[in-house]
Amino acid sequence: MKKYTIISILLVTCCLASQLCSAQTIAQKTIVIDTIYANDTKNVAMFFPQPIRQGITGADNFIFTYNREKENYLGLLQGKPGKESNLLVINRDGSIFSYIVVYKKNLSKFNYFIPKSGSIGNEKPVIKDSISVASAESGIDNTDYYYQKFSSYLLERKQRVGRIRKRTEGIVLSVENIVFNTEELYFVIEIKNNSTLDYDLNFLKLSIETRQKGKRKSLQRLYQEPLFKYNLPSKIKENETIRFVYVLPKFSLSNDRRVILELNEKDGERNIELKISHRNINNPN
Repeated sequence: MKKYTIISILLVTCCLASQLCSAQTIAQKTIVIDTIYANDTKNVAMFFPQPIRQGITGADNFIFTYNREKENYLGLLQGKPGKESNLLVINRDGSIFSYIVVYKKNLSKFNYFIPKSGSIGNEKPVIKDSISVASAESGIDNTDYYYQKFSSYLLERKQRVGRIRKRTEGIVLSVENIVFNTEELYFVIEIKNNSTLDYDLNFLKLSIETRQKGKRKSLQRLYQEPLFKYNLPSKIKENETIRFVYVLPKFSLSNDRRVILELNEKDGERNIELKISHRNINNPN
């Protein structure tokens, strides 16, 4: 009798364990991913329970911005017409949030307050010795990836900051747009070759020029090293137009300073100096 009782207890225990495992499997499979709508004229604000450490969208027609220099709870989402994509956000404590993002011309909701319960899980722990190395490499890759994504997004937009242009011998250098985002200034630059000869680019430098007042006027230039260059060409063929982006740390200028964009031709003399007013720098898009 005792033998059958023991067998019965084991069977009941196995059934309960099996049901528990099945319930956990079903729970994992029924995670619902919310959909967030965005467009290119409004900022959709997302407030997370912990500061944002990383945020990535799956397609170029969506951009998720957040403060990468100083951790913050706020992220901003914008999107352009196109296929739906996804957004992955990781908080400082390793919590992972995942969303479907869809373009919608008219928005009814602009602010999302994300609860801790909205997390779909946490990052997989790593070996202690590899944490610092992995974090450093990830930080570099993520920063460049973000610059690339946002630069690509700006090149597809048709927004302009004004008429900033200069030409010589069929070569036209212009700044289409200056955009402030997070802690950087993005310069959308265009070179148009209307001549019958290819243009080999030697360098394109951006400097801040200070105009000294007084009887003996002088000019001083301080070169600004870009954080990132996107789509910069080495050659512009005849009748070709190339657009690219320079990313620089944010800065502002007093009225006695201006930016000089210096285009130099390799083995040639078709050089251009384009002057950009402090007003354009201090009032970006």
